[in-house]
Amino acid sequence: MYTILANDGIDASCKKILAGAGIEVIEKKIAQEILAVELKKFDGIIVRSATKVTGDIIKAASHLKFIARAGVGLDNIDTGAAKQAGITVINTPGASSHSVAELVFAHLFGLVRSLHDSNRQMPLEGEKNFAGLKKKYSGGTELKGKTLGIIGLGRIGQAVAKIALGIGMKVIAHDPFVTEAVVEIEISGVPHNVVIKINTVPMEEALKKSDFITLHIPGSKSPVITSKEIGMMKDGAGIVNAARGGVVSESDLLDAIRKGKIAYAGLDVFENEPAPSLNILMEPNLSLTPHIGAATAEAQERIGIELGEKIVAFLKK
Repeated sequence: MYTILANDGIDASCKKILAGAGIEVIEKKIAQEILAVELKKFDGIIVRSATKVTGDIIKAASHLKFIARAGVGLDNIDTGAAKQAGITVINTPGASSHSVAELVFAHLFGLVRSLHDSNRQMPLEGEKNFAGLKKKYSGGTELKGKTLGIIGLGRIGQAVAKIALGIGMKVIAHDPFVTEAVVEIEISGVPHNVVIKINTVPMEEALKKSDFITLHIPGSKSPVITSKEIGMMKDGAGIVNAARGGVVSESDLLDAIRKGKIAYAGLDVFENEPAPSLNILMEPNLSLTPHIGAATAEAQERIGIELGEKIVAFLKK
């Protein structure tokens, strides 16, 4: 029998699949500093984003058969060290795409109607200053007809494109590894999907032509969006980052917001997770969520099923 550690928890659907295959799952949170020692008791480990499976941990636990990430990104796993140790890394790249895409639009819809600020001020001033708040928040705008620039046209980027096209936005995209993508939009009651081809454009063109930019790219050692890229964008444009912390320079973004260059900005990920900068947290013109892109019941079930099936298939080889 194989024994697996689920260090950041596990969806019931995954646990059911693994149990059905005779695989024991231990749901227990082991502190980062003793993880290397404790992993000697297990054949594999499942993590989300909280646990970091570093090179040192992998070196000490080279007996592991696999490291599984219940999600898309692998930036919390030293994949190079895992490969060198002969440990398979498993993730679920497609299961959470729609949930992340919906969160992007939750930020966008909220930003263009100032919901992020209105929800703060109504409890404080709504009773005595209703008319004043109504005047303050009456300058909203619509997303329909605007241009959304998608940086990274993988699974999540394509899911974002579907929603954007569905609400009447124009879509342009940049991806250094993709020249074109075909997206299919399902419409309830319509027998055939609407098929649309998206051709990618250079980064500079996407920045210059977009009213809003959303990022769906892996983490990087240096920011992809800095003051240089922000300077190429339209005055009053918007940015949403639901990809990885550090992809957008937070200091450059704050500077652009305070100068009025950027009118809208939403962040689900941060440079210093799990302790974001106070300057970011206290900025009233930011829409903020605590890294919940994939945190829907539906996405977690899809992740659990995909992960469970992949682990069972791998261990039965």
